[in-house]
Amino acid sequence: MKLPVDGVQAFVQIAELGSYRRAAETLGLTQTALTRRIQKLESFLGLTLLDRTTRTVRLSPVGGEFLPLATRLIADFTHGVERLRTTSRLAVGDVTVATVQSIAFRRMPSVLRAYAGAYPRNRVQILERSGALVTEAVRKGEADFGIHIHQKSNTDLVEDQLVSDPFVLICDRGHSLADQSEVRWAELGATDLITLGGASGNRLQVEAQLTAAALPPRGRFVVESTPTAIALVSAGVGAAILPAALKGATQRDDLVEIMLIEPEIYRTISLVRRRNVSLTPAAATLYDMLKIELSASSNSIKDLGGAA
Repeated sequence: MKLPVDGVQAFVQIAELGSYRRAAETLGLTQTALTRRIQKLESFLGLTLLDRTTRTVRLSPVGGEFLPLATRLIADFTHGVERLRTTSRLAVGDVTVATVQSIAFRRMPSVLRAYAGAYPRNRVQILERSGALVTEAVRKGEADFGIHIHQKSNTDLVEDQLVSDPFVLICDRGHSLADQSEVRWAELGATDLITLGGASGNRLQVEAQLTAAALPPRGRFVVESTPTAIALVSAGVGAAILPAALKGATQRDDLVEIMLIEPEIYRTISLVRRRNVSLTPAAATLYDMLKIELSASSNSIKDLGGAA
């Protein structure tokens, strides 16, 4: 049996006002309902807290000893509720987000700048992971939510699929393919390819398509991160197959992006969170801001001539 907080509140009101009638009016109760609350509290404690006659009510000796404790309990409870309401209203709290590196690198900075301006008291931790490890971090509760590349449905998670992001070939302007706006997968055989390794969802899609084009499933150079791939491209080492979301990320004029066709393949960027687990107000606010940003980019992201 749990402590009846409403009974403690009723007891404190009666003690302060010295009247069942006035206490009932203050709490918006009938005197009968107020009496039931006191009886339930006394039954829980196994003590008589109030001595009542037809005209008067006063604290019993043990009721007098209980009053300071009861007053503190109600004050602490009221303060705690107000603190929770304030936290919810102001979306105050720390947030941990697991994300694939390409989104952290390209899409998150502008959102985090806006979030930090609106919620200066909140701390945000970014866990940069491969797609599979993003899902695992969310599932284990290490992150409030994640941003990953959709691969398969997970019954214990909820996904918002937001952006279909095409793969492109990134090369330097001196490359033999640099003047083309499109290139077929089957035409990549003579190109020194740079591809992503590790547990990346991008890797799985690219390797499957290279295999379908009767090409080696892995590039001549396999790297773990997008910045490394772009650095190798810039140095003239080869051409990288990367998501179009990263176009323009280097702010360099010596690199070009070429659409890969026959077929065009896309990765789907999703927000993911645990099913039946509510986000904190702070996390929910950032989740919604990222959802708006990523959704807004879904139209322009396929336009290789525009900013993304």
